[in-house]
Amino acid sequence: MSGKRSGPYFCGIDAAMDVVGGKWKSLILWELHEHGIRRFGELRRALPGVSEKMLGQQLRELAEDGIIHREIYPEIPPRVDYSLTEEGAALNAALAPLGAWGSRRIGRIGAARVHTTDRHEDHQALAEA
Repeated sequence: MSGKRSGPYFCGIDAAMDVVGGKWKSLILWELHEHGIRRFGELRRALPGVSEKMLGQQLRELAEDGIIHREIYPEIPPRVDYSLTEEGAALNAALAPLGAWGSRRIGRIGAARVHTTDRHEDHQALAEA
């Protein structure tokens, strides 16, 4: 990996949070887990509130870290597909207990959920995968 995230780290949690830090990366991972291969526009529609610039930056960083695969097809216009790598799938599995904890917290504090037509209500599916 030639990404900018390369330590030094205090511990494993520090190293993991360096890769998934921020709001959008974990949601991108979840979206790819739920739907497999996605295009940029599909990811953008599934993540209301993310700007094109931010989504592009987050996808580049995840690809640099070996978490997602970016497949560019030599077509006009170019088509780019994003999917989880084996490392990305392992990271999603590691995040599943955190998602389950967050779901319990949502219920405990009575927080509202974001609803879109393109994704499930919560990340509980990761815990069941």
